[in-house]
Order: sequence, then C-alpha cells, then structure tokens
Amino acid sequence: MAQIYSQYTKARIGWFLGLTGWQASIVAASTLPFFWALKEQAWASASMFLLIAATVTGVTVVPVRGRSAVGWLLAVTGFAIGGLTGWTRYRARATTGTVTDPDVVDLPGALSGIEIHEGPPTGLSGARVAVIQNHATRTWAATAAIVHPGVGMADADERARLGRGLAELIDQAARTELIDEILFLVRTVPDDGAERDQWVTRHRHPTSGLDVRVINDQLQQALSSASVRTEIYVSIVVPETRLTRAAKEAGRGVDARAAVLYGLMAEVEAQLKGGLAMTSVAWLTSPELAAAARTGFAPGDRAGIIDALTAHATDETVNASVPWSMAGPSGADPAARHYSHDAWNSISATITLPIKGAVLGALAPVLTPTQPGERRSFLVAYPILSQHSAARQSASSEWAADMGQGLREKAKMRTSTKARDETEQVRALEAKLARGSALTRPYAVCTVTVPKTARIAEHGRHLDASIRRAGFAPLRLDLSQDVAFAASVVPLGISLTRTTT
Repeated sequence: MAQIYSQYTKARIGWFLGLTGWQASIVAASTLPFFWALKEQAWASASMFLLIAATVTGVTVVPVRGRSAVGWLLAVTGFAIGGLTGWTRYRARATTGTVTDPDVVDLPGALSGIEIHEGPPTGLSGARVAVIQNHATRTWAATAAIVHPGVGMADADERARLGRGLAELIDQAARTELIDEILFLVRTVPDDGAERDQWVTRHRHPTSGLDVRVINDQLQQALSSASVRTEIYVSIVVPETRLTRAAKEAGRGVDARAAVLYGLMAEVEAQLKGGLAMTSVAWLTSPELAAAARTGFAPGDRAGIIDALTAHATDETVNASVPWSMAGPSGADPAARHYSHDAWNSISATITLPIKGAVLGALAPVLTPTQPGERRSFLVAYPILSQHSAARQSASSEWAADMGQGLREKAKMRTSTKARDETEQVRALEAKLARGSALTRPYAVCTVTVPKTARIAEHGRHLDASIRRAGFAPLRLDLSQDVAFAASVVPLGISLTRTTT
C-alpha cells in the first residue's frame, strides 16, 4: 500500500467558532447596535440592525471560491481598472521595432521585473549559469533542468524514501537561512518528433527501398501522435535581504551574489541526486533558460529551436539562440478566466489538499492530456518559513486552537471531529518544530495550454476533471490567470507567495 501523507494543517486556526481574530471583531462590532436596540426595546431598529449585521457577517465570513466578498470586490475593481487603462495589455517591443538591446528581457505581467545575469564560469566546461534577478519582488533565483525516473512503478518503501528525501531537502534549505522557496515545475507537451526527424535524417540510407521509407514514416507519425515529452525544472529562490548579508563576505555586486548562489546550488544538487534519486541535474545557462521561456509561451516553437541547434552543431553561422528580447510572446491579454498569449490560450487552477491525505506522485493524472494538442503543466511550491516565523506562527496557532477548545467547552458545545483533528495536528506541528524540522506551506498550480483555434473553456473543464481524478479539488484562479501562468509554466522563479514591492 502506498504511503499517504496527511500531516498538514491550516495556515490559520480560528479561535472562536472557526473565526479568526479580525473576523470575530467585525462580527461582534456589527451586532452591538442590534443588542442596543433590543435593550431600548426599539423593535423596528432592532430588525434593521439585525439585517445589517447578517449582511456584514456574510460578507466577512462566507468565502466565495476561495475569497471573501471584499476580496472579490477589490480584485474585480483592480482588474477592471487595469483593463480600461491598458495596463494589463502587453505588446512586445520587437513587434514595434523598438528593441535596442537583444539581451534585455522583455516579458509580460509578473515577469516584467526579471533581469538575467550570467554568473562566473563554473565546472570543467566553464558554463555560466543564469542568475535570475526579480526587481519587483527583490529576489534572486537559479533554475535547473532535472531528470527523474518517476514514481509510477515505485512501491511503498521507495515512495516513503523519496518522501523523506524531499523533507530532508526542505530542512536542508531551511538550515542555510538563505533559501526561502523551492519550486518544482513540470511540463508535459505532445511530442513534436523533432529529435526523431533529426535521427532519421542522419541514419536513413540513401539506397533504402521505398517500402522501408514508408514504414518508417508511418511509424514516426503513429509514435509522435501518441507520445508526450516531459520537462522538469527546479528553482531555488533567495530574497535580496538575506543574500545581501552573505554576499558581503564574497565581495559585492552580481558576481558575489552569484558565488553565494553557486554554493547553494551545489548543496541542493547533492540532495536532489541523493535523497530524491534524480539522474541528472543541469543548471541552465542564459540561452537555455531563454529557450525554456520561449517554449513556455509558444509550445509550437520547440521543433524549430531543435532544428536550429542541430544545424548549429555543423554550421556555426546558424543562430540557434533565442534572444531575451524575443523570449516572450508578441502579445498577451489577460482575461477574467483565461490568459491569452500569442496564438495560445491557457487556464490555470490551484488545488485543495484532501482531508484524507495525498500520496507521493498523486498529481500525475493532471499531466495526462485528454485532447489532442494540449500542453499540461503544474508548479509545486515549497515556501520555507524562517525558524523564528515558524515558531511564532506555531505558537499563535496552538493558542488559537486551545482558546477555541476552551470556549466550546464553556459554551457546552460538542467538539467536532474536524476541529479535534486540527487541534491535534497543530500540537504535532509544534513538536516537530521543536525537534528542528522546517515549516513549509506547499501549494500547487496546474495549467492547460491549447491553440486559440480550440475552445479553451472546454479544456479548462477537462483540467478540472483531471484534478478531481487525482483526488484533489480544483479552484480556478480567476482574475489572476496571468500570474498563475507565469508561475506554473515559465521556470523563472515566479510564485504566488510574494507580491510586488
């Protein structure tokens, strides 16, 4: 039987009837006029104040698809203002002929604050790893392409070992006191047959018969239509506030920060190859990262990039690199329920962890395309809290759980099984933190991308069905589809943890 992990708890525990402190305060303040009217026996006023209190309580307490009514009002207002003023509409500088430097990053939305630096030469090949600086969120990141044999055929012991390896990776990242987020991004795209085309071209004998050629061509067509290609990336993210102090010991500037990141990359790579059994970890250079970003926005461009790389191997005059000024889409327009970029549309949804727990590799059905031409991808983010913040939040959650339990006992209310389980999980979390474990609040974002000739709403429903088939509950990220796409498709260290500053 596969190992199931269910030892997670809410980020916040309501201390009174499931309400947080500010929710309880607003509800209490809204009911005061009602009780005052009752005291004065003003029945008409009491009825009016009761209606007002019920409305305020509903707006404050009842969530609607993950957000409160106030949250929806603010989000809709901001989205409408951005659309009317044209702030959310994006057009690449290359489309207007205003590119002055091809190495300057030109990306839309949440990626607009990205700047790519080339780190110092490293390794026997002297490769320069791309160092990703995000000016909007004040973070630095590095991305690696990884290869893993998968967990589809792994037994319970193997899955448990990989789960322990993941926990050790998070604990190790927390002990560095620099890394505050680890991002795993997986993209599954229909196989375009580019590599096989190159192989057939190199190995096809000029004297082979027509029947042999036809059989090979038919075999290639059948295999390409039924095959998918999986790309896996891992990114480490370090805030500027932490990196500045460490970079002073190695000097100053980008090279000093890159030197610190190189040390962190070596630690993470050792754990990836050890505890997580990765067969390959390759930190991406700037051209490789630009190609990954371009194929994220336009999956159909991958075959052309592969052909250019193959031609460059025999003819150095062939330009096989993707300039950062053209790594993004030519145009992008966020809609309320999907994201439009170039000739493609994408829909993103997050997932809700099930009460019964999740098994390692449970998101695999999400990557399985259900219609021809689909590109599936997901991001699993592990934001890591510092030991001080983790201890403070754990103590606050434990206090809220004890306060809620005490209030229910005084009111002689029966404690539900759900509330009792939440209390036990909070206390177990405090015990783990006391023993040195790290605190993380993981989340996942899933995305489906299809050509604009297809109905994106239908493919969005297929994505929701795949998420339910995996055992999770989907939640469409309405009004923030552009940020969700950037986080779950483009491996540049973007996540939903931070807001721009």
